[in-house]
Amino acid sequence: MRLFQDSAYKFIEGRKKAYVVSGVIIALGIAAMILNVATIGSWQNYGVDFTGGSLIQVRFDEPITDAALRAALGGAEAPPVTRFGTENEYVIRAPIDDDSSINEVAEAVEVQISAVYPSGTFEVVRTELVGAKVGGELQVKALYAILFSFLLTLLYLAFRFEMRFGMAAVIATAHDLLVTLGFLAVFKVEIALPTVAAILTIVGYSLNDTIVVFDRVRENLQKKGARKRDPIDLVNGSINETLPRTVLTSGTTLAVLMALLILGGPVLFDFTLVLILGVVIGTYSSVFVASPALVEIQKRFGTGQSSEKKTKIEPATV
Repeated sequence: MRLFQDSAYKFIEGRKKAYVVSGVIIALGIAAMILNVATIGSWQNYGVDFTGGSLIQVRFDEPITDAALRAALGGAEAPPVTRFGTENEYVIRAPIDDDSSINEVAEAVEVQISAVYPSGTFEVVRTELVGAKVGGELQVKALYAILFSFLLTLLYLAFRFEMRFGMAAVIATAHDLLVTLGFLAVFKVEIALPTVAAILTIVGYSLNDTIVVFDRVRENLQKKGARKRDPIDLVNGSINETLPRTVLTSGTTLAVLMALLILGGPVLFDFTLVLILGVVIGTYSSVFVASPALVEIQKRFGTGQSSEKKTKIEPATV
């Protein structure tokens, strides 16, 4: 890619500005999570996949507002209502008791709507049921999946590269997850199983981008005299050498995801939106988080090579 053929950008020198940007974004996300706990009782907007309950999709003949539908379902005591694609289609997430069935809940919702809107002007398109116990198990398994991916990443990079590479990659991936979770909390995106799949995909994409940069760092470290080279200069050179590949890969991936976002419909909208955010954040973190973290770790703890201990200066004697 000719645009970046001879690039020599000083990415590492701008790491402090990147730290501020990342810190502000993560702080906003954490504040949104705390606010969600106070307003909706949970740090994220979990869907029925995780909380259990019923999902009822209703389609009207004429466009109506979500406020009008909430008023028909009890006003302030109405269950969560979300527009589903067009202006006349909504999804209602209603709690369900242990001794009730999904049909009873759907019928109760239909009766409430019929009291305001005449029968025949709307129809119940679909109903779904998820038990609370299953939802709880899904939360735990999703958390295990993310933690397990962290552990395997650390072990792989420690074995394939060096421990400091693994630590830097885990820091960058944790950064990406925090930013993504903050985004979900700020915009109250519903957390469903496809959302968890998108988050795990983000972990994989972020790690892949980071490993590409680290692999070039490792190659450059094996060149003659590289160990004596300034670490910042070496990492900057490695990022610039992989920049064409990073831009092309991220650009083509984003093009596909944008097409999916526009043409995929409301079912895939949240899933695609999380993936787009993940690609942008993953690309950013591989340059401005993972690589600076590698430099900072080396500054504080060294490279972990035994040769460093041998070069320790002995006190002068007289």
